[in-house]
Amino acid sequence: MNEPIKKIAVLTSGGDAPGMNAAIRAVVRACTYYRIECIGVYRGYQGLIEGDFESLSARHVSNIINKGGTILKTARSLEFKTKEGREKAYKNLKKAGVGAIVVIGGDGTFTGGLKFIKEFNFPLVGIPCTIDNDIYGTDNTIGYDTALNTVVEVIDKIRDTASSHNRLFFIEVMGRDAGFIALNTGIGAGAEEILIPEKNLGLDRLVESLNKSRERGKTSSIVVVSEGDKIGKNVFELADYINENFPDYDIRVSVLGHMQRGGSPSCFDRVLASRLGVAAVEELLDKSTGIMVGFTNKKISKVHLDKAIKMNNDINKELLKVAEIISV
Repeated sequence: MNEPIKKIAVLTSGGDAPGMNAAIRAVVRACTYYRIECIGVYRGYQGLIEGDFESLSARHVSNIINKGGTILKTARSLEFKTKEGREKAYKNLKKAGVGAIVVIGGDGTFTGGLKFIKEFNFPLVGIPCTIDNDIYGTDNTIGYDTALNTVVEVIDKIRDTASSHNRLFFIEVMGRDAGFIALNTGIGAGAEEILIPEKNLGLDRLVESLNKSRERGKTSSIVVVSEGDKIGKNVFELADYINENFPDYDIRVSVLGHMQRGGSPSCFDRVLASRLGVAAVEELLDKSTGIMVGFTNKKISKVHLDKAIKMNNDINKELLKVAEIISV
């Protein structure tokens, strides 16, 4: 690590998120600014193993800041989970003269990166990019703000038809282990109930809440459900149970799925990605490794990858209280 870095590689891994391209752009242009060559790695860690590299200049990343997805593609690599796979990746990086790497993704990406550092002492910095916002050490992950805006826009449209037909809609949003999307969009879209994995509402409590809504004169309702909610095996089973207790309701289920990942990133995500991309390159040039650059209290922060992976962000209890109060 005492030798000056002449080449920095960048890759995207795991699930895609709006703003990944903006982060790639920032890394490439920061390298150009500091007169370092940037190597793009296609298809995440699998591309490392196969040596799928391309030298990227500032012009290669023109007109991508507004685009969703990732120009470098992304993939989940089973081979990288093996020591042999990681050794292939290391040899390819050394052969290409790469001295450090920026990985853009979530906890799975960081878990692989941390193993790579421990085995080969290779300089690596992570950038948090996932719509779930479930990475410790940053207030916002890249893609989260855009996903919130996408979900709220869809729920607003669904409410129009719910109100017109006296329907009860269960709307499932992403969040296998964390309810940040459900909680924030539920409040933002005026949902009557919000079901998240961190707070087990329970079937009886949900039925009671819906009964109260009807007593207050509500003829339609929106229930936002995080995909990781523990009440039922899935949102369809939950809807069937409620249908047994509310036969007069016309109950529908909408699973928003991967539409939450797509679309043009919001201004917030574009700016966040730009700041974190530059910060990641600067940390590597300052001989930092094994860290994630984040955004805390409106400032760039950093946390060890081990903490980013093992620790969890707590759900905002004030927002839980707000959701309960304003759903009356």
